[in-house]
Amino acid sequence: MRNKIFGKKLARNRKSREALFVSLVTNVIEHGEMTTTLTKAKAIQAELDRLMLDVAQGDVAGRRHAAAFLRNNRATVDKLFELKDLAKSRKSGFSSIMRLPTRRGDNAEMAKITWVAVANTETSEKNAKQESEPSQTSSNA
Repeated sequence: MRNKIFGKKLARNRKSREALFVSLVTNVIEHGEMTTTLTKAKAIQAELDRLMLDVAQGDVAGRRHAAAFLRNNRATVDKLFELKDLAKSRKSGFSSIMRLPTRRGDNAEMAKITWVAVANTETSEKNAKQESEPSQTSSNA
């Protein structure tokens, strides 16, 4: 039975598993997306959401908690806190997992974990403004 057992072991001991999770979360923060196995993606999704709640909090305590999780990698913490628009626009569900075809070598289920797209209001306002303005080209021949 698996009563009161949370998470997956991933065939690793505790310290190796924690190091793996930090590495995977760091890659998602730095690159915005990552392709990995479905089990690993599901395992780190909760950690990503917890870190985004620290970003939404926006205070020193949240920054310190994120830095402690990311092993004091200052560049990654700064990049994480640049996602403040995403953190403020949602209450949860900051990352999404998209299933991919299985891996050829061992038939493992693969997945891509990414940040949920931010509804960029500035971009949509610019597009609306450009559509409403008449074209600047003249037809003088």
